[in-house]
Amino acid sequence: MKKRLFVTGLSGFVGQHIQSRLASPDATWELLPAAHPYDLTTPGSLEDLWPQMPDAVIHLAGQTFVPQAFRDPARTFDINLLGTLNLLQALKARGFAGTFLYVSSGDVYGQVAEADLPIAEQQPPCPRNPYAVSKLSAEFLSLQWGLSEDWPVLVARPFNHIGTGQKDSFVIASAARQISRIKLGLQAPQLEVGDIDVTRDFLDVDDVISAYFALLEKGTPGQVYNICSGHEQSIRSLIEQLSDLAQIDVQLVQDPARMRRADQRRVCGSHQRLARTTGWSPRISIQQSLRAILSDWEKRVRQE
Repeated sequence: MKKRLFVTGLSGFVGQHIQSRLASPDATWELLPAAHPYDLTTPGSLEDLWPQMPDAVIHLAGQTFVPQAFRDPARTFDINLLGTLNLLQALKARGFAGTFLYVSSGDVYGQVAEADLPIAEQQPPCPRNPYAVSKLSAEFLSLQWGLSEDWPVLVARPFNHIGTGQKDSFVIASAARQISRIKLGLQAPQLEVGDIDVTRDFLDVDDVISAYFALLEKGTPGQVYNICSGHEQSIRSLIEQLSDLAQIDVQLVQDPARMRRADQRRVCGSHQRLARTTGWSPRISIQQSLRAILSDWEKRVRQE
């Protein structure tokens, strides 16, 4: 018999990939739908949300765009911190006692000295934007709830993830969309970019989801886990790989509107704790990810 899983944020980038995975006949988890539409910032909308009690919850929903968090920090806290509190209280009222996985972000570490790379979970968090502060606050809230209510609560800190279906407000999706438009003759062979000479730790979204399920099955309650590839890659090199895959030449043009001051020039995480605890390791190569993303954007651009 399949275990019941409730996931917030199902309509988002990662949520859609979870839906696809659980639609498979050999999935060990069954997606438990909400009984009605809800809004995490409205506690009343969370009443009677679960016709059956889930065995586990993955809390994905949130305001994830850093520039938006600077524009409206209060709204970001309302969604990411108070929304989490509202969800926890609604689950408690319903008698939930299953596993709660809070999806945070590697962004909570803030600026990390190159001597401290790769970033392990022992690295003290030092968030540098309202989004990261809201995620770290909700981490502490979730872990406290686990202690107070005796629930198995785990925290995941995914680093950058990429894949099909991502909004083009994210750098690799934006580059893939523009390259697809250039290939189809809809745009001059110039790619507008921000600061692309930074490195980041990218992981395919399907590997990220595999890590979430590994944590539900084998994670240690009360622990925080990095989810990352363990390798750093420059944005420039990934854009060059995309243009090679598309078999086109592009000129990279810096767009001042896309330039964000990147204090952190290099990012590389360690997933050793996750691997030791669950046996998880990344399976999807960056080339496989980029190929799928490009193919997806070519289809989407044709439909625009």
